[in-house]
Amino acid sequence: MKKSIFKLCFLAFLGLTVSCSEDNIENESTEQVQNFNQELLSTKQINDEIKSRLQQTGQFYWKDASLQMLWSASQYGQNIVTIGYGSSQNDFEKGTSGKAIDIEKQLLNIISNNESNPSEKILIYSDPVLNIIDVVVKDQKTLYELRRNKNVRYVEPGDYKFFKFEEENGTMRSSSSGSSGCGFDSATLSSSDYTTITPNAKVPWSFYKHNIPSAWNNSTGSGITIGVIDSGVSPNQSLLGGSFNNGASSGRSVQKFGTYVDSIWPWSTSTDGPNDQCGHGTSMTATATAPRNNKGLPVGVAYNANLISYRAAANVVLEGYHEQKGVQNAFVGLGNNSSVKVISMSMGHIFSVGRIEDGVRYANNRGKLIFCAGGTSTSFTNFVGVIFPAWMNETVAVTGIKEGSGYNKCSNCHSGDKIDFTVVMERSGSGNTAPVLSYYENQSDYVGGSSVATATTAGIAALVWSKNPSWNKDQVLNKLKQSSSLYPNKSSEYGYGNINAALAVQ
Repeated sequence: MKKSIFKLCFLAFLGLTVSCSEDNIENESTEQVQNFNQELLSTKQINDEIKSRLQQTGQFYWKDASLQMLWSASQYGQNIVTIGYGSSQNDFEKGTSGKAIDIEKQLLNIISNNESNPSEKILIYSDPVLNIIDVVVKDQKTLYELRRNKNVRYVEPGDYKFFKFEEENGTMRSSSSGSSGCGFDSATLSSSDYTTITPNAKVPWSFYKHNIPSAWNNSTGSGITIGVIDSGVSPNQSLLGGSFNNGASSGRSVQKFGTYVDSIWPWSTSTDGPNDQCGHGTSMTATATAPRNNKGLPVGVAYNANLISYRAAANVVLEGYHEQKGVQNAFVGLGNNSSVKVISMSMGHIFSVGRIEDGVRYANNRGKLIFCAGGTSTSFTNFVGVIFPAWMNETVAVTGIKEGSGYNKCSNCHSGDKIDFTVVMERSGSGNTAPVLSYYENQSDYVGGSSVATATTAGIAALVWSKNPSWNKDQVLNKLKQSSSLYPNKSSEYGYGNINAALAVQ
């Protein structure tokens, strides 16, 4: 199409009576779109294509989908389309982009001009920090015009719910999706799964596999702030609230925020607060930062580190508009907080989400060391390697392995060449996982998977950074690598292996 337009313009330049107006471009565009396949693909067809691409390459990006598939997916997601724009792929921040306002106006004009009912509300959301807009798009022609625009970095369906449609198509059980990672259970800990230390705290068995108790002789995380992006923190667990400085933990702070909007309506903006309504976020914050308490409960890795928690999603599967937007906003919030050094997120998705990718890059550009879970799932998705965003170059991917010699991933953990570190979190005999604070006061529980592995590693990073406060994130990461069991080699499945925390803080 571009060649024919150029030809018309060239003839006009020679003085021939040929018009090179926008009408010509518009007519040509319309003619080509009419030749596209505008048959609506079923959700099964869309999901099968996503799974096929994951099996072939290990990753799926919407940029690789056909126009028909992109358009169909947006139709199933309230016609919401997310557009990342900029003058280049690295131009994703409004603060550094001199053309952001003009580009956004241009894109909205393109949408308005190409939609068959331009009087309808088009703009849902314009991000104040990142070059992102969420819009309503119903015409395939509009998507075509956006995709070929040089100032568009990505165009994605903003509310396509892969796992919901897997359930509806009978491909998976409902218990594997919506409540994924959630639970409010408490458990009596086996005496073989912990050791009691002063002032009366329980050290999980898994900590000894990484020499974390020995590392405490040199560092306890003091002066370092860990940001946890998850489902929030329980209002019923005082050791992650008013008693955060209990026992041997002192002089530190805890802050709780919420960026998740619990609504089916994309225009809704009111979050449901910082409180955990899933249980997963409580386990992760406890693993990383629970105090060295005097209540006979499990201690966290960096028991003198500060904590900033974000309730960014309802559960660990980042599916749908408000969860993905909530995670993006959490990364931006932590990126803008100068006190934050380490970010831990034990959530993800099986395919890339552009707005989350932008949020991760935003935080990374501000010196944050970001740890993400490599993936924990049922047999339905265990064909997937490392999940998103752990596969990104800007994140550090972690997975869980079983106790014993060699490296064997936990019963439901993912592995692959994007993994950077491993954590021993599943017992060889009993199958018990890592002891942790419960959602409820004065109670304990067990937690496993790549989730607890990620929070554990984030805590170890805080120990290293606390010992070396003048270091940057690259120096801390290099020290973690150098202190790992497989260094200087890197396994194609397990990265640099298990970190020796005592060695890392020497």
